[in-house]
Amino acid sequence: MNRDKTFFGHARRGYHHGSLKDALLEAARSLVAEHGPSGFTLTEAAKLVGVTAGAPYRHFADRNALMGELARRGFELFGERLVRAWDEGRPDARQALARMGLAYIAFARAEPGLYAAMFVNGKAAAGSLSEVAAIHSLETLQRATGAVLARFGAAAPSEARKLAYELWSLSHGVAMLTLAGHFDRAHGADPAAIMESAANALLEAAIRRVRER
Repeated sequence: MNRDKTFFGHARRGYHHGSLKDALLEAARSLVAEHGPSGFTLTEAAKLVGVTAGAPYRHFADRNALMGELARRGFELFGERLVRAWDEGRPDARQALARMGLAYIAFARAEPGLYAAMFVNGKAAAGSLSEVAAIHSLETLQRATGAVLARFGAAAPSEARKLAYELWSLSHGVAMLTLAGHFDRAHGADPAAIMESAANALLEAAIRRVRER
């Protein structure tokens, strides 16, 4: 795990006054990527940053607060990646939706620490800023599914939302199996190919429902 990169892609040059919060979040991201969402403490994060065990409490009430902020930042970055992949549905809404699926898997593989933090405990995040960011990501996906289904008839918002949840479930499953090492191109299990074929099956089923209405 490369600990020399921050959230924003800049090389970390050591902790200095005023950057403790970001430094702790970066440390947590690295520790979660290596040991899982329950595999670190505030003390370990402080040690990695090079500050005293009590220093994190200047910014975070406890470990859960740090994880909540990590999840929020993760969902914000994730949402940006989805919007970029969608690109207003250009050149074709269906192609753009497929790009979003690939962007989902790519994000999970590139940011395992953030991804794990994002999905560690959805109930605990209820009403938090991380939940708001997560809902925004889902809304982006729902706008995309609605745009695709609109080409085949008057799709109800509930149909677009249903497809969005189906694709989200699929993407999360593929991402988790990939991160766990179960999907490997070298062994005939290409995550991108699996994602594409399964997503197409879900999309075709949704299109049939719209056409039959």
